[in-house]
Amino acid sequence: MQITLHQLSKRYRYDWIFKNIDYQLVAGGRYAVTGPNGSGKSTLMKVLSGHLSPSKGQVSFFTEGKKCAPDDVYRQVSYAAPYIELIEEFTLLEALDFHQKFKPLLPGFRTADVLDLLAFPKARDKQIRHFSSGMKQRLRLALATCSESSLLLLDEPTTNLDQQGVDWYLSLAERLIGQRTVVVASNVAVDYGFCGEVIDIMKYK
Repeated sequence: MQITLHQLSKRYRYDWIFKNIDYQLVAGGRYAVTGPNGSGKSTLMKVLSGHLSPSKGQVSFFTEGKKCAPDDVYRQVSYAAPYIELIEEFTLLEALDFHQKFKPLLPGFRTADVLDLLAFPKARDKQIRHFSSGMKQRLRLALATCSESSLLLLDEPTTNLDQQGVDWYLSLAERLIGQRTVVVASNVAVDYGFCGEVIDIMKYK
């Protein structure tokens, strides 16, 4: 997916979070959005995902050279962030099955493959509310990365992960990103080490 940002701006009341971003993300590119905590990285990710509308300017999405209709963009987007809520009354298996009603898995992937990838051997029938914070973050990342999409958004992907979890995330990214356009928002270098371009949000204040 190709994304064009034209004069993209967002404010809350009288405070501009970012202003006048003109940028083009090419299909298959890997981009890092960097900046200190509270600088607007997550806000930009929410605008890219469609969870927030810009205050000024626009975001345009293209697949195979054709502009995507706004109502169709969500089908192309996978999004993982520590603030995205999981349905904690679901068991792990129920969560995976429910997710697939809205977003299919990558070609060739089945529920069993995601379970193997997560490596939670005793958690298949465990309610998510009983998961540790690290297990919940792994699940968010797996749901996003294993979904069939052309745009993958990862906001602070290693939040709540120990070193083993960080290694798992890097392996997941290396194995499954493929030719998708990827945007990683973080101020931790290990999160976006595989990205080729850096967007410094502080340049758009």
